[in-house]
Amino acid sequence: MLAGRAAVTICALLAVLLVAACATKVGRDGSRTVEVHPRYIAKTDIDRSLDASRREVVYGLRRLTEKLYKRNPREWRKASQPSLEAAVDRLFSGRGGLAELEGRQEGAAAMLAFSADYNGDRVLALVAGLLGMVDAAFEHKDDFYVFDDLDAQKLYNCARNIEIALWKLSSARAADGEPFLLANDLDPRHPNLSFEREFGRLIGVLDLLSGIIADKNGRALSRFTQSVATAVFLPVGALGFR
Repeated sequence: MLAGRAAVTICALLAVLLVAACATKVGRDGSRTVEVHPRYIAKTDIDRSLDASRREVVYGLRRLTEKLYKRNPREWRKASQPSLEAAVDRLFSGRGGLAELEGRQEGAAAMLAFSADYNGDRVLALVAGLLGMVDAAFEHKDDFYVFDDLDAQKLYNCARNIEIALWKLSSARAADGEPFLLANDLDPRHPNLSFEREFGRLIGVLDLLSGIIADKNGRALSRFTQSVATAVFLPVGALGFR
């Protein structure tokens, strides 16, 4: 009896997914044709939202990278890149192999950007670290289907880490008192808070997703309180799937 009900449920689910995967096209003569997109047979609206959210976070990081390189052109030149565009493409190519990070990932890589002893490309270190966190928060996937799931805590920690990165950009200083990386300009005559807005957009997307996933799975988030002065990057990839 239970096996029969399960079979009916599975058939009903497949039918719903098949309908969602169909698109109707109307020709110039008024004729209608129905096309089935296999790619969407196993996708729900939530899955497509996850796809879009991940793209938005990665595109947002790319925009921030371009802005940071424009304000800090010396950084991409440290890596002997021919142009700002080449430096950005290298970072977002997905090929890895960033030798100057010496195997560091996530928070350890991002912290190099604010280390007095680091002589490499600080923009690369910061963004590569954040990209690693985002990739881990989305379980190293950029395409989601009905049986995929995410860990709300990873998304939450990733959002907090982006907050920490923004704070460090604004406050971390070298021995001479100059910021390691130029970002927001607080000059009252010509203020520029565009970095804060970009970071805020990414934080908002990740916080919204973490809340949705936590509610969907009926799990509470562990909310961390850190002193701004001593804030450290939280683990993302090191967390087990809960």
